Amino acid sequence: MLENNLELKQLLQLAIESSVCAGKKILHVYNTRNFDVEFKADDSPLTTADELAHECIARKLSTTEYPILSEEGKSIPFKERKQWNIFWLVDPLDGTKEFIKRNGEFTVNIALIKNGVPIMGVIYAPYLADLYFGALKFGAYKVENLAADTPKEDLNIDELMKRGFMLPQTCEERSFTIVGSRSHMNKTTEDFINDLADSHEHVEFISKGSSLKLCMIAEGKADIYPRFAPTMEWDTGAGQAIVEAAGYKVNIYEQEDPLRYNKEDLTNPWFISK
Repeated sequence: MLENNLELKQLLQLAIESSVCAGKKILHVYNTRNFDVEFKADDSPLTTADELAHECIARKLSTTEYPILSEEGKSIPFKERKQWNIFWLVDPLDGTKEFIKRNGEFTVNIALIKNGVPIMGVIYAPYLADLYFGALKFGAYKVENLAADTPKEDLNIDELMKRGFMLPQTCEERSFTIVGSRSHMNKTTEDFINDLADSHEHVEFISKGSSLKLCMIAEGKADIYPRFAPTMEWDTGAGQAIVEAAGYKVNIYEQEDPLRYNKEDLTNPWFISK
Protein backbone atom coordinates (compact mmCIF):
# COMPACT_ATOMS: atom_id res chain seq x y z
CA MET A 1 0.00 0.00 0.00
CA LEU A 2 1.29 3.41 -0.96
CA GLU A 3 4.51 1.93 -2.26
CA ASN A 4 5.22 4.62 -4.82
CA ASN A 5 4.95 8.35 -5.33
CA LEU A 6 2.55 7.94 -8.24
CA GLU A 7 -0.11 6.39 -6.04
CA LEU A 8 0.33 9.11 -3.42
CA LYS A 9 0.01 11.75 -6.12
CA GLN A 10 -3.16 10.14 -7.43
CA LEU A 11 -4.64 10.14 -3.93
CA LEU A 12 -3.66 13.78 -3.51
CA GLN A 13 -5.40 14.52 -6.80
CA LEU A 14 -8.56 12.80 -5.55
CA ALA A 15 -8.46 14.70 -2.26
CA ILE A 16 -8.18 18.02 -4.11
CA GLU A 17 -11.15 17.15 -6.32
CA SER A 18 -13.13 16.08 -3.25
CA SER A 19 -12.35 19.28 -1.35
CA VAL A 20 -13.45 21.50 -4.22
CA CYS A 21 -16.62 19.45 -4.70
CA ALA A 22 -17.39 19.91 -1.00
CA GLY A 23 -16.57 23.61 -1.23
CA LYS A 24 -19.13 24.03 -3.99
CA LYS A 25 -21.81 22.38 -1.83
CA ILE A 26 -20.88 24.54 1.15
CA LEU A 27 -21.01 27.78 -0.81
CA HIS A 28 -24.43 26.90 -2.20
CA VAL A 29 -25.74 26.79 1.38
CA TYR A 30 -23.64 29.77 2.48
CA ASN A 31 -25.13 31.92 -0.24
CA THR A 32 -28.64 30.99 0.83
CA ARG A 33 -29.68 33.79 3.15
CA ASN A 34 -31.76 31.74 5.60
CA PHE A 35 -29.88 28.46 5.90
CA ASP A 36 -31.01 26.10 8.66
CA VAL A 37 -28.85 25.51 11.72
CA GLU A 38 -29.32 22.46 13.89
CA PHE A 39 -27.29 21.56 16.97
CA LYS A 40 -25.31 18.45 17.79
CA ALA A 41 -25.41 16.82 21.22
CA ASP A 42 -22.50 19.02 22.32
CA ASP A 43 -24.37 22.15 21.16
CA SER A 44 -21.90 22.89 18.38
CA PRO A 45 -23.62 24.12 15.23
CA LEU A 46 -24.40 21.74 12.44
CA THR A 47 -25.63 23.05 9.13
CA THR A 48 -26.92 21.45 6.00
CA ALA A 49 -23.53 22.37 4.52
CA ASP A 50 -21.74 19.89 6.83
CA GLU A 51 -23.92 17.07 5.65
CA LEU A 52 -23.76 17.89 1.94
CA ALA A 53 -19.99 18.32 2.06
CA HIS A 54 -19.57 15.03 3.93
CA GLU A 55 -21.69 13.17 1.37
CA CYS A 56 -19.69 14.61 -1.53
CA ILE A 57 -16.31 13.73 0.01
CA ALA A 58 -17.35 10.27 1.16
CA ARG A 59 -18.68 9.40 -2.28
CA LYS A 60 -15.37 10.25 -3.93
CA LEU A 61 -12.98 8.86 -1.31
CA SER A 62 -14.91 5.60 -1.02
CA THR A 63 -13.60 4.72 -4.49
CA THR A 64 -10.25 4.00 -2.78
CA GLU A 65 -9.39 1.03 -0.57
CA TYR A 66 -8.96 3.19 2.52
CA PRO A 67 -11.61 3.76 5.22
CA ILE A 68 -12.83 7.24 6.13
CA LEU A 69 -12.96 8.86 9.57
CA SER A 70 -14.99 12.04 9.33
CA GLU A 71 -16.37 14.44 11.90
CA GLU A 72 -19.79 13.57 10.54
CA GLY A 73 -19.08 9.84 10.87
CA LYS A 74 -17.02 9.74 14.05
CA SER A 75 -18.97 7.00 15.85
CA ILE A 76 -16.77 4.22 14.43
CA PRO A 77 -15.60 2.20 17.48
CA PHE A 78 -11.89 2.15 18.33
CA LYS A 79 -11.76 -1.66 18.18
CA GLU A 80 -12.50 -1.29 14.46
CA ARG A 81 -10.38 1.84 13.85
CA LYS A 82 -7.26 0.44 15.53
CA GLN A 83 -6.96 -2.07 12.70
CA TRP A 84 -6.52 0.75 10.19
CA ASN A 85 -2.95 1.31 8.97
CA ILE A 86 -3.97 3.92 6.39
CA PHE A 87 -7.18 5.95 6.40
CA TRP A 88 -8.73 9.23 5.32
CA LEU A 89 -9.32 11.83 8.05
CA VAL A 90 -11.91 14.41 7.06
CA ASP A 91 -13.55 17.53 8.41
CA PRO A 92 -16.16 18.44 5.78
CA LEU A 93 -16.65 21.91 7.25
CA ASP A 94 -14.06 23.19 9.70
CA GLY A 95 -15.02 26.49 11.28
CA THR A 96 -18.77 26.03 11.42
CA LYS A 97 -19.00 28.95 13.84
CA GLU A 98 -17.19 31.14 11.31
CA PHE A 99 -19.62 29.87 8.66
CA ILE A 100 -22.59 30.93 10.78
CA LYS A 101 -20.97 34.29 11.54
CA ARG A 102 -20.50 34.69 7.77
CA ASN A 103 -16.87 35.84 7.93
CA GLY A 104 -15.69 33.40 5.24
CA GLU A 105 -13.01 31.73 7.42
CA PHE A 106 -14.13 28.13 7.05
CA THR A 107 -12.41 25.25 5.30
CA VAL A 108 -12.66 21.70 4.01
CA ASN A 109 -9.94 19.48 5.55
CA ILE A 110 -8.85 16.14 4.07
CA ALA A 111 -5.80 14.22 5.33
CA LEU A 112 -4.34 10.80 4.64
CA ILE A 113 -3.02 9.14 7.80
CA LYS A 114 -0.52 6.27 7.78
CA ASN A 115 0.36 4.54 11.07
CA GLY A 116 -0.76 7.60 13.03
CA VAL A 117 1.20 10.07 10.88
CA PRO A 118 -0.44 12.61 8.51
CA ILE A 119 1.39 11.99 5.23
CA MET A 120 -0.78 14.16 2.99
CA GLY A 121 -3.17 17.04 3.46
CA VAL A 122 -5.57 19.24 1.52
CA ILE A 123 -7.28 22.36 2.86
CA TYR A 124 -9.73 24.31 0.71
CA ALA A 125 -11.25 27.62 1.77
CA PRO A 126 -14.15 27.95 -0.70
CA TYR A 127 -15.24 31.49 0.18
CA LEU A 128 -11.65 32.78 0.00
CA ALA A 129 -10.98 30.58 -3.08
CA ASP A 130 -7.65 29.41 -1.61
CA LEU A 131 -6.37 25.84 -1.90
CA TYR A 132 -3.52 24.45 0.20
CA PHE A 133 -2.10 20.98 -0.27
CA GLY A 134 1.04 19.12 0.67
CA ALA A 135 2.89 15.87 1.27
CA LEU A 136 6.41 15.37 2.55
CA LYS A 137 7.46 13.83 -0.78
CA PHE A 138 6.11 16.73 -2.83
CA GLY A 139 6.30 19.80 -0.59
CA ALA A 140 3.48 22.22 0.22
CA TYR A 141 1.62 24.52 -2.17
CA LYS A 142 -0.96 27.28 -2.21
CA VAL A 143 -3.21 28.06 -5.16
CA GLU A 144 -5.15 31.32 -5.06
CA ASN A 145 -8.34 32.29 -6.87
CA LEU A 146 -9.50 28.70 -7.27
CA ALA A 147 -13.27 28.99 -7.51
CA ALA A 148 -15.48 26.24 -6.12
CA ASP A 149 -17.10 25.80 -9.53
CA THR A 150 -13.74 25.04 -11.17
CA PRO A 151 -14.32 22.09 -13.53
CA LYS A 152 -12.60 18.79 -12.71
CA GLU A 153 -10.39 18.98 -15.80
CA ASP A 154 -8.84 22.19 -14.44
CA LEU A 155 -7.85 20.56 -11.14
CA ASN A 156 -4.92 18.56 -12.50
CA ILE A 157 -2.35 18.48 -9.73
CA ASP A 158 0.65 19.11 -12.00
CA GLU A 159 -1.03 22.20 -13.42
CA LEU A 160 -2.03 23.37 -9.94
CA MET A 161 1.60 23.09 -8.81
CA LYS A 162 2.62 25.28 -11.76
CA ARG A 163 -0.19 27.76 -11.17
CA GLY A 164 0.37 28.04 -7.43
CA PHE A 165 3.50 28.61 -5.41
CA MET A 166 5.50 26.45 -3.06
CA LEU A 167 5.31 27.10 0.67
CA PRO A 168 6.64 28.75 2.69
CA GLN A 169 6.57 32.03 0.82
CA THR A 170 9.30 34.60 1.15
CA CYS A 171 7.64 37.22 3.32
CA GLU A 172 8.62 40.83 3.70
CA GLU A 173 10.17 41.88 7.00
CA ARG A 174 7.45 41.92 9.63
CA SER A 175 6.78 41.78 13.35
CA PHE A 176 6.93 38.50 15.26
CA THR A 177 3.47 37.18 14.43
CA ILE A 178 1.25 35.00 16.60
CA VAL A 179 -1.88 33.49 15.13
CA GLY A 180 -4.69 32.25 17.33
CA SER A 181 -8.27 31.15 17.39
CA ARG A 182 -11.01 33.64 16.67
CA SER A 183 -13.53 31.68 18.72
CA HIS A 184 -11.52 29.86 21.45
CA MET A 185 -9.35 32.41 23.26
CA ASN A 186 -8.72 31.73 26.96
CA LYS A 187 -6.54 33.00 29.82
CA THR A 188 -3.81 30.38 29.29
CA THR A 189 -3.41 31.50 25.70
CA GLU A 190 -3.51 35.17 26.66
CA ASP A 191 -0.76 34.62 29.25
CA PHE A 192 1.37 32.74 26.70
CA ILE A 193 0.94 35.57 24.19
CA ASN A 194 1.83 38.18 26.81
CA ASP A 195 5.03 36.27 27.64
CA LEU A 196 5.97 36.26 23.96
CA ALA A 197 5.26 39.96 23.75
CA ASP A 198 7.69 40.56 26.63
CA SER A 199 10.46 38.67 24.81
CA HIS A 200 10.04 40.29 21.36
CA GLU A 201 10.32 43.94 20.49
CA HIS A 202 7.52 43.96 17.94
CA VAL A 203 4.66 41.47 18.21
CA GLU A 204 1.48 41.18 16.20
CA PHE A 205 -1.46 38.92 17.04
CA ILE A 206 -3.81 37.76 14.28
CA SER A 207 -7.11 35.97 14.87
CA LYS A 208 -8.18 33.36 12.34
CA GLY A 209 -10.88 30.75 12.16
CA SER A 210 -10.64 27.06 11.27
CA SER A 211 -7.47 25.42 9.91
CA LEU A 212 -6.42 28.70 8.30
CA LYS A 213 -4.23 29.23 11.37
CA LEU A 214 -2.08 26.24 10.41
CA CYS A 215 -2.06 27.48 6.83
CA MET A 216 -0.55 30.77 8.04
CA ILE A 217 2.28 28.83 9.67
CA ALA A 218 2.86 26.84 6.48
CA GLU A 219 2.88 30.04 4.42
CA GLY A 220 5.46 31.65 6.68
CA LYS A 221 3.03 34.46 7.49
CA ALA A 222 2.92 33.60 11.20
CA ASP A 223 5.71 32.48 13.51
CA ILE A 224 3.75 30.54 16.11
CA TYR A 225 0.28 29.14 16.71
CA PRO A 226 -0.38 28.11 20.33
CA ARG A 227 -3.49 26.02 20.87
CA PHE A 228 -4.42 25.58 24.52
CA ALA A 229 -8.03 24.59 23.98
CA PRO A 230 -9.68 21.40 22.72
CA THR A 231 -9.36 20.32 19.10
CA MET A 232 -10.22 17.05 17.42
CA GLU A 233 -8.03 15.00 15.12
CA TRP A 234 -9.97 16.04 12.00
CA ASP A 235 -9.35 19.70 12.89
CA THR A 236 -5.58 19.33 12.56
CA GLY A 237 -4.62 16.33 10.40
CA ALA A 238 -4.64 18.08 7.01
CA GLY A 239 -3.05 21.23 8.40
CA GLN A 240 -0.28 19.29 10.12
CA ALA A 241 0.55 17.46 6.89
CA ILE A 242 0.83 20.78 5.05
CA VAL A 243 2.79 22.47 7.84
CA GLU A 244 5.30 19.61 7.98
CA ALA A 245 5.60 19.51 4.19
CA ALA A 246 6.48 23.21 4.37
CA GLY A 247 9.24 22.47 6.89
CA TYR A 248 7.55 23.46 10.16
CA LYS A 249 6.15 21.49 13.11
CA VAL A 250 2.97 20.77 15.05
CA ASN A 251 4.19 19.48 18.41
CA ILE A 252 2.47 18.59 21.65
CA TYR A 253 2.79 21.46 24.13
CA GLU A 254 5.96 21.22 26.23
CA GLN A 255 7.11 18.18 24.25
CA GLU A 256 9.06 17.61 21.05
CA ASP A 257 6.62 14.97 19.84
CA PRO A 258 4.27 15.73 16.95
CA LEU A 259 0.53 15.15 17.17
CA ARG A 260 -0.44 11.60 16.34
CA TYR A 261 -3.71 10.23 14.99
CA ASN A 262 -6.29 7.46 15.36
CA LYS A 263 -6.05 7.47 19.15
CA GLU A 264 -8.79 5.86 21.20
CA ASP A 265 -9.74 9.37 22.32
CA LEU A 266 -9.88 11.51 19.19
CA THR A 267 -9.31 14.71 21.16
CA ASN A 268 -5.89 16.31 20.57
CA PRO A 269 -3.63 17.39 23.42
CA TRP A 270 -2.63 21.06 23.57
CA PHE A 271 -0.08 21.85 20.88
CA ILE A 272 2.14 24.53 19.39
CA SER A 273 2.85 24.93 15.69
CA LYS A 274 5.88 26.92 14.60
